[in-house]
Amino acid sequence: MKETAAIDTPFNLKQFLRALLILPKPGIVLLSLVAGWTGVYIGSHGSPDIYILLWTTVALGLSTAGAATLNNFIDRDIDSTMKRTSKRSLPSGTISPAFAYIFGISLVVISLIVSDFYLGRLVTVLNGAAIFTYVVLYTLYLKRTTPFATHIGGIAGALPPLIGYAAAHGTLDFNSFVLFLIIVVWQQPHFWALALKYRADYASAGVPILPVAKGVSATKVRLFWYTLALLPTTMIPYYVEMAGIYYLVTAVVLNVAYIGLTVRFLYSEREKEMVLFFFSIFYLGVLFAVLVLDMI
Repeated sequence: MKETAAIDTPFNLKQFLRALLILPKPGIVLLSLVAGWTGVYIGSHGSPDIYILLWTTVALGLSTAGAATLNNFIDRDIDSTMKRTSKRSLPSGTISPAFAYIFGISLVVISLIVSDFYLGRLVTVLNGAAIFTYVVLYTLYLKRTTPFATHIGGIAGALPPLIGYAAAHGTLDFNSFVLFLIIVVWQQPHFWALALKYRADYASAGVPILPVAKGVSATKVRLFWYTLALLPTTMIPYYVEMAGIYYLVTAVVLNVAYIGLTVRFLYSEREKEMVLFFFSIFYLGVLFAVLVLDMI
């Protein structure tokens, strides 16, 4: 793996701390925590134990941050060639690869210790599975070889609600897998909308994501089918009595809007549409918020 060139500049503490803050991808950490908190709330039937919530936040936050840091460590050669990522902490030389590796491993180890000590073995296994799937299977092996790598990455990204649910409930059941399924389906159109914008960057780095390997038209079609699949998937919580009529109405409205935006993009001449990316984040946040508020 190609190393980025060292930058011979005086040490700048403020710059280092800023680079350290963005190294674990705080946006991804926040999304993971929101999904985990949703799992805790539903797994506790609306009455979460404050200590379970606290330790789930610590364990899940550390594991996500650690996995993201190791992802940055492994992908530092790719990031250095892509315009979008060339100024990240490692390609810029602000943080050394050795430091990032030790930092990421430390976060992961602490996370697993916290999980095992305060939340139980099942949570630890799920936490470890999420880390292994994202860092080893997705980042290290599949990302550079197949456009279907995002499906494996999507599994890792969908495990946080299972982790939160298991922490609060002690076991996994059908309701927990409903949350898992929603995020598995949601993550594909969410990522592809972003990938279309940076298709040239990924191509220059030799990463065979779907828009690079199959082209824009095929990606737009696949994005549409996954968005369409969200409609019946997000209806499940209502029909299994996880949530009530307010959730159902919200899910229908969100899905109609999402499908409408996707159809407009599908039949347009545009090769990228960031409105879809930002709407997907809004979609999941509102959907889970109403699911929590409308629990039966």
